[in-house]
Amino acid sequence: MSRELPIFPLPIVLFPGAPQPLHIFEPRYRQLLADCQDGDRRFGVTYVAPDRTPGADPVPSTGDVGCVALIRSVQPLPDGRANIMTVGERRFVLSSWITSDRPYRVAQVDEFDDEPVDPAEVTPLAAEVRTAFARLARALGVLTEREDEPIELAQDPQLLSFQVAASLELDADAKGALQTIRSTTLRLRQLAAVLGPLAADAERRAVVRQRAKSNGRGGRHPEIEPAT
Repeated sequence: MSRELPIFPLPIVLFPGAPQPLHIFEPRYRQLLADCQDGDRRFGVTYVAPDRTPGADPVPSTGDVGCVALIRSVQPLPDGRANIMTVGERRFVLSSWITSDRPYRVAQVDEFDDEPVDPAEVTPLAAEVRTAFARLARALGVLTEREDEPIELAQDPQLLSFQVAASLELDADAKGALQTIRSTTLRLRQLAAVLGPLAADAERRAVVRQRAKSNGRGGRHPEIEPAT
């Protein structure tokens, strides 16, 4: 689907279904927020690398992939600033810039979804990713002493792939590559390859932490075993 969309360039990669809090303070994006609230509450987020040069204004390129952000809530702050909560919707390709009298950029974008999948292929991959991510989350819970926080993973393979991709601490290039992929199967396959080593490393560190907390007496966390 092709549509016009206000564009908010940010140093983040937004995925469908992922929550994203934002602090709005620049005058042009205050205007974007006001216009979105008067409209359908949607704008586009495209990744731009952070630039610390004074006055720098990074501009996305045509052909870049981004994600529609839906404004869920707005908390007004003094001086016109605001904290907002958004959630990612469909991804898009930025096809062209549109001349506008608005202070922010407006683009013509082409939204897209993943291609159809073969359930026989995607179902076991989703189970593998779900299991590996749960291992990683349990180990990180031990390391951060936040073991009681529940882990709720999407059952739908596509939503699962976006949820996990958004949650992992990967560099922007890796996240951008996952955002661009139009195959749920391929995205899950790549996530499975990344998650295995991450989970094993986190589990090893969790075991060391538990043993250190038990004063070196060989105590171990009942939920964590070192990878074999």
